[in-house]
Amino acid sequence: MTEALRISNLHVRYGKSEDQVKALNGVNLVQQEGEIYCLVGESGSGKSTLALAIMGLLPGSASVPQGSIVFNGVDLLKASPEYMRSLRGNEISMVFQDAQAALNPVHLVGPQLEEVIRAHSDVSARIANRMAQDILSELGLADPRRIMGSYPFSLSGGMCQRIVLAMALVLGPKLLIADEPTSGLDVTLQAEILERLKLLCVDQHASILFITHDMGVVAHMAQNVGVIYAGTMVESAEVIPVFKEPQHPYTWSLLQSVTRLDVVDKNLQPLRGVPPDMVNLPEECPFLPRCNKALTRCRAEPKPALAEVSPGHLVACYNPITPVEQT
Repeated sequence: MTEALRISNLHVRYGKSEDQVKALNGVNLVQQEGEIYCLVGESGSGKSTLALAIMGLLPGSASVPQGSIVFNGVDLLKASPEYMRSLRGNEISMVFQDAQAALNPVHLVGPQLEEVIRAHSDVSARIANRMAQDILSELGLADPRRIMGSYPFSLSGGMCQRIVLAMALVLGPKLLIADEPTSGLDVTLQAEILERLKLLCVDQHASILFITHDMGVVAHMAQNVGVIYAGTMVESAEVIPVFKEPQHPYTWSLLQSVTRLDVVDKNLQPLRGVPPDMVNLPEECPFLPRCNKALTRCRAEPKPALAEVSPGHLVACYNPITPVEQT
């Protein structure tokens, strides 16, 4: 298979040197063409920072001391602003968490959607209008002409979510980054949008980097999964091994805190403790204070690197979960 995206040893910092927030700490990720890769972790784990780094939209307070992000053979961290502008919305698109905040409330939906089209393709206003109506129809919005003549504040959250998704998909991107695209939506609409994203992979052979904290969404969407904690990738594998044979204590804890319909007479086990201070990260494993499997080695040595425990299954842990513990 052909690689769509390769992230190597990516570090991202926010703020001044004396009190920098260490948002990402040596993240590695490989995504293939046509693959849905789910990145899962708690709020503040670095998921959205990773997405912004790929898009070249990190704020001015951010710095990238190490790492590379290779897309189409180009390291995006070294690319010119002009190149990144030509890429965004065209070959790489992103759906942000808050759809209504992503739309300009004082402009009609139609011109906003048409602007995306005409910024990256040499088409007339009439064709851009037709393309905009077509993508809205494909996403299940009835009467697209009326919607294009509406202001975002007059539409429901679900409609705005699909409009933002339309903006991201209208030019057929090779890579779609979806940052919690169904948060705040009811389960019926959530399921509909997830199915449309899966069809995108099939119809356009696009790759989707899906960012979420919802393990149910991961089970439904993912082909491969990366689990991130405190800016560090702690586990990476195909989706079935992650759910059936989780190796990292953090992954196991996430799964134990999720309600399952096929398991009865078993209480949920909430993940205890709090994430580490991202300004003063320890040298050892960041999950150590919350881990009930910590060894003396975990306290004495630097955090472990990702290592292959079985074909294609990578874990950063000195004492992985055993098959007996997984039952």
